Amino acid sequence: MKLLRFGPLGAEKPGLLDSEGAIRDLSGVIGDVSGDMLSDAGLARLRDVDPSTLPLVEDAPRLGPCVGHVGKFICIGLNYADHAAESGMALPEEPVIFAKATSSICGPNDDVIIPRGSKKTDWEVELGVVIGTEAKYVSEEDALNHVAGYCVINDLSERDFQMHRSGQWIKGKSADTFGPIGPWLVTRDEIADPQNLSMYLEVNGHRYQDGSTRTMHFGVATIVSHLSQFMSLQPGDVIATGTPPGVGLGQNPQIYLQPGDVMELGIAGLGVQRQVVRPCD
Repeated sequence: MKLLRFGPLGAEKPGLLDSEGAIRDLSGVIGDVSGDMLSDAGLARLRDVDPSTLPLVEDAPRLGPCVGHVGKFICIGLNYADHAAESGMALPEEPVIFAKATSSICGPNDDVIIPRGSKKTDWEVELGVVIGTEAKYVSEEDALNHVAGYCVINDLSERDFQMHRSGQWIKGKSADTFGPIGPWLVTRDEIADPQNLSMYLEVNGHRYQDGSTRTMHFGVATIVSHLSQFMSLQPGDVIATGTPPGVGLGQNPQIYLQPGDVMELGIAGLGVQRQVVRPCD
């Protein structure tokens, strides 16, 4: 299934994408794409629903983030060997963990706002992992059973804030609109191998990132298992698993986002995002 949320900011309704690519309204069946609805049992109940019996959503509504009420937004740094090299940093022995504020989350096609004082706003296409059932001290062998599904994430970053403003990376990762998620949550049964997905990101039609999850240093199962040793992962938690090479920081000379730029990014089977960059008010 491809689950989504549509409608005005703060008033999104749950929906699904049918086999014809049309949006169907799920608000008469579930309250939101969040929490316990993401469990295996919750998703099984949705699979019993005939999409043709659901109201058809006309026109092209705004798409919100494909997961609602996210509890934790966790990120994995330096998880692609070639991206670590372009960043001038060594591959870690264990996953590098940091967080983005959940207030950074926005819809997949919402405008991205350059934060006040920014000098180096950058892009990062990433595979997103959405937790479906609590994961606590789980093994790598069992880890994927706790995953509800996958999505596209743009892990936007302000490199000057991230690297030169002291403290943790969260400073450079958490500006409003720095976490577009979606367009939809694709349930794990539709993704045969999360470690074999092509991915790309373009700015103004130029392809900067062209990679694959095959080159992840730590795979999804390892990441979920590792995180669960330090914190319980709850239904609706979102994990951004790292980015391939081609970010603005790695260009020679370096290139950063400017007002008016247009980003397009996607992952095979998970859909495409498109964002226009705007200045801060």
